[in-house]
Amino acid sequence: MSPSAEIPLSDEELFEKAWEKTRAVFGQDFTFYLPGMIRHGGERGRYPAVSITGDQCKLLCEHCRGRLLAPMLHVREPDELLERCRRMSKGGCLGVLLSGGSDLDGRLPWTRFLDAIKTITSETDLFMSAHVGFPDLDTCRALRAAGVRQALIDTMGDDETASQVYHLSGLGQVQESLDSIAVSGLQLVPHIVTGLYYGRMKSEYKALELLSRHDISALVIVVLTPLKGTPMAGISPPSPIEVARLIAQARLMMPRVPISLGCERPRNRQGLSLEKLAIKAGATRMAVWSEEAIAEAKGLGLHPRFQYTCCSVEFRKEFESSKEF
Repeated sequence: MSPSAEIPLSDEELFEKAWEKTRAVFGQDFTFYLPGMIRHGGERGRYPAVSITGDQCKLLCEHCRGRLLAPMLHVREPDELLERCRRMSKGGCLGVLLSGGSDLDGRLPWTRFLDAIKTITSETDLFMSAHVGFPDLDTCRALRAAGVRQALIDTMGDDETASQVYHLSGLGQVQESLDSIAVSGLQLVPHIVTGLYYGRMKSEYKALELLSRHDISALVIVVLTPLKGTPMAGISPPSPIEVARLIAQARLMMPRVPISLGCERPRNRQGLSLEKLAIKAGATRMAVWSEEAIAEAKGLGLHPRFQYTCCSVEFRKEFESSKEF
């Protein structure tokens, strides 16, 4: 990889090491993902997100206040989920991301839906992921027994962010949930929201230290999106180089873990800059790509491939898109 004007001189060594480590472990492949049912370039994702609480959330985190549930498909009852998933399977979907709003303890009502989930996974070939909230061990084991394959969990690195932004009891609750997922048999896919503490990079590197102790299926890095109607509506997210530095450090700390630039990130000139920097920093996956990102990957000698699922899902030939971009 040749130096770029986008990478400050002081960061060139970090990025070079991350690039070399990535290529040594992952070769030249780079996977672009089209998640949910997002339309992009005439194509449509085949991995819908379904909220099992409709648009309701009691936890009301400072950065979201339930707004992120709005674009999901909404169900409230197990029978609704079962029928939705049957229809989606017949319609050609590859999998489903189960999600929803949390109660005041950061938990989702998974118990009510376990039988429906088990029926879905036994009747269909849908690959099941779940954005699990902050569950205990019994819940994680029950989800795995029902056929859920992956647990996606937001991860931060300090008590202040956990309590003030997520309204949790503290970081200990997050650590317990990470441990529970890790021993349950679910694939652990942590998400780090950069700039989560009101736009500041505060505990993201501590989160990396916390995660490096676990066997992680994939790491997803996203960027805080200032949402209207939330206390963070007017803030500015971290700069592209700040986010890319975190990706590079993650690569050096966890050399064998796939790293994705997730779908929540700016969709402007800064966003385009971040996509290019993320590739150079050691990401191996990217959700909802731009033409500029594909050109960057090809220009760096990488081999783009495309999959219409969440970026948490490992590349599978049966999920690959045959369309050329």
